[in-house]
Amino acid sequence: MNRYYTKVRKIIEMIKEPMLAVLTALLISSFIISHTRIPTESMKHTIYPGDHLIVNRIPYYYRNPERGEIAVFTYEEDHLIKRVIGLPGDIIDIINNEVYVNGKAIDESRYLDETTKTYLYSGSVIDFPYKVPSGYYFMMGDNRINSKDSRVFGPIPRTAIIAKAGFRIFPLQRIGVVE
Repeated sequence: MNRYYTKVRKIIEMIKEPMLAVLTALLISSFIISHTRIPTESMKHTIYPGDHLIVNRIPYYYRNPERGEIAVFTYEEDHLIKRVIGLPGDIIDIINNEVYVNGKAIDESRYLDETTKTYLYSGSVIDFPYKVPSGYYFMMGDNRINSKDSRVFGPIPRTAIIAKAGFRIFPLQRIGVVE
């Protein structure tokens, strides 16, 4: 019996640390930070296809997303990444290829190429001007010509927004904070 107990104890000692490491990694990736690889051009010139990001889940536990932030959200079983354009209660409009929030053109020069135009999509589920409902956010990709976003599928509920874009880890020549 003592011999059996010794073998079981050795097995437990062998798997204890790897199991703790796996459990810790799962908890961190589920509640604190996650890795994501960008598959599309919807955020081009800010984030490119193939970029690898570390996204931070912590900020949205204690505060709501802010206009201009890049956020990860769940939409139809997928995780998408877009920029927050409209907050709950905002009135969004697109006039002469520019985005207006509450009657004022927003300055997007910090993240949009000067040649980027914002277009309306035919077949959209929303009409402009559009009032963002309470508890929802209006999200748009930075590559406005090639982005399926809130112009197409409508606003995103706050409960679907899960993380804030944080840090690009690959490619190495563009490593750094994502804004």
